[in-house]
Amino acid sequence: MSFGETPITVIGNLTADPELKFTEGGAALAKFTIAATPRTYDKASGQWKDGTATFFRCAAWRQLAEHAADSLTKGARVVAHGRIRQHDWKTDQGENRSMLVMEVDEIGASLRFTTVTINAKRPAQSAPAAGDDAWKTDAPANKPEGDEPPF
Repeated sequence: MSFGETPITVIGNLTADPELKFTEGGAALAKFTIAATPRTYDKASGQWKDGTATFFRCAAWRQLAEHAADSLTKGARVVAHGRIRQHDWKTDQGENRSMLVMEVDEIGASLRFTTVTINAKRPAQSAPAAGDDAWKTDAPANKPEGDEPPF
């Protein structure tokens, strides 16, 4: 992590299966959303109550992206660590838009409510490709639809 970046760890559930894509340069990119919902115990009713969910748009790159897409599914409780990045773009109408996205460096299943089996194989590491910048704000490779960002 570089100086000045905003580190974050999020614990929550995937809202859908990770979406795996590949850049023109061949780098894998997994996009997914984590919903983090606080729960509090209400002594009066003797029940747990859900608070307001916060949704984190996330991106994982290369080998991590492929592993996440192969391993995680909708509803899975995960622990993800990474950094917050701002993504800026213009709509077709010329309006400026911006959103925060979590660039994930590590992700795994939470063992709080379930068990998992780990397949611990360690493939060769690959270096990041210079031209694969998820947060590049000039002309997107694929034109976004409507006001949706090209993320």
